[in-house]
Amino acid sequence: MTVETRPAPKLHRAWLIAGAAFVALLASAGFRAAPGVLIDPLHEEFGWSRATISSAVSVNLVLFGLFAPFAAALMERFGIRRVSATALTVIALGAGGTVFMTASWQLVLCWGVLVGLGTGSMAMGFAAMVAARWFVRSRGVVTGVLTAAGATGQLIFLPLIANLAVDSGWRTASLVIAIAALAVVPVVLLVIRDHPADVGTTAYGAPADAEIARPASKTGSVRRALSVLAQAARTRTFWLLAAGFAICGATTNGLVGTHFVPAAHDHGMPQTTAASLLALVGVFDVVGTIFSGWLTDRVDPRILLGVYYALRGLSLALLPQLFTNAVQPSMWAFILFYGLDWVATVPPTVALCVRAFGDAGPIVFGWVFASHQLGAAFAASAAGLVRDQLGNYSLAWYSAAVLAVIASVASLAISRAKKPVAVLAT
Repeated sequence: MTVETRPAPKLHRAWLIAGAAFVALLASAGFRAAPGVLIDPLHEEFGWSRATISSAVSVNLVLFGLFAPFAAALMERFGIRRVSATALTVIALGAGGTVFMTASWQLVLCWGVLVGLGTGSMAMGFAAMVAARWFVRSRGVVTGVLTAAGATGQLIFLPLIANLAVDSGWRTASLVIAIAALAVVPVVLLVIRDHPADVGTTAYGAPADAEIARPASKTGSVRRALSVLAQAARTRTFWLLAAGFAICGATTNGLVGTHFVPAAHDHGMPQTTAASLLALVGVFDVVGTIFSGWLTDRVDPRILLGVYYALRGLSLALLPQLFTNAVQPSMWAFILFYGLDWVATVPPTVALCVRAFGDAGPIVFGWVFASHQLGAAFAASAAGLVRDQLGNYSLAWYSAAVLAVIASVASLAISRAKKPVAVLAT
C-alpha cells in the first residue's frame, strides 16, 4: 500500500517581507530611544543648554511626522527596498556623525535633520505600505505587529543605550546605534521586494485569479504626496481621520508621554518610579497593538476607534484622582489599560485609509500621521503652560478627556466607503 505524502505548504513570500520590515523598524527605533538618556551627557561635556539640545529633538520629531507622507510617495516611486535601505543608512550617518561634532548646529544637523528624515522614512507609513501591498488576509495583524516594532525597538535599545552611556560614554552608544542600523541594510536589500509582482506572486490572501501586475507611478514623489493630500482633503473621511489622529497624538506622546512623570512627581511620587510606570506602558503597548490588529481584521475599524477613544477619555478623566506618593492598584490598572490602548488606534486607522483611498492609502496615512505629531507637539506645549499658570495639570487631563470623546464621535461619523476614492497620479 502506497501512502501518498503531500509536500509541506510553502511559506508565502509576504511573511519574509514582513519579518525583514520588523527587523528594519527595530533598528530605526534605536536612535528614537536615545534622546532621553543622552541629553545629560551632552550637556555635561559641551555645556550646551538643555533647551539647545531639545531643539534638535524638536526638529527630529517634526521631520519624523511631516516627512512620512513624502517617504510613502518615494516608496511608491522608487520602491520600498531602496527607500528603506537609504533611510537606515541616513540614520547610521546621523548617529555616527554625532561622534565628531563640536558645535550645537551639528547636533541639530545629525540628530535633528538626518535622523529625523531617516526615522520619518521608517515610520508608520512604511508599515502601512508593506501591509497594504503584501497582505489582503491578516493585514490588520501585520500592521499591528509592524507598529509594535517601534515600541519593541525602544524597549530593546533604551536600557542598552543607557548602560553604554554610563559605562562607556555617549559616543559608544551612538556608534552602536549606527552599527545596528547599517547591519540591517543587507537584510532589507536581500529580502524585501517592492511588490508581489516582482517575484511573480500576489499579495497574501488575494484571490487565486487576481492579476499579477505592478502599479506604475510616473509622478514625482513630492508632487505625488501633495497631489494625494489635495485630493484626499476634499473628502470628509480624511478630515475626520486626521482630527481623530491629532487627538490621539495629543493624548499619548504629547500629554502622557511628556508630562506623566512630572505630574506624578507633583504628588510626591519619585521620578524613577513614575518613569518605570511609563516604561511599562511601552510593554503593554506591544500586546495592545497586535491584538488591535487582530480585531481590525474582524471588526469594523470605525467602531474600534470609537471604543478606543471613548475609553481613553474615561481613563484620562479619572487620572487626576489616581496620583499619590506611591503606586496604588488603581494606578496599575491605568498603566495596564493605557498601555494596551496607546497605539491600538494605528491598525484601524491604516485600514480605514486603505479602504477609503485604495493604493494611495499609505500616503494618506502618512498625512494623517503628520497630524498625530502636530497634535502631540501642541499638547506638550499646552500642558506645560497649564502647569505653569495653574500650578497643576488637572485642566490638561480633563481637556484631553473631552478631546478623546470628540475623537470617538469623529471616528464613528466616518462613512463606510463602498469603493476607494480615486486619487490620480497627476
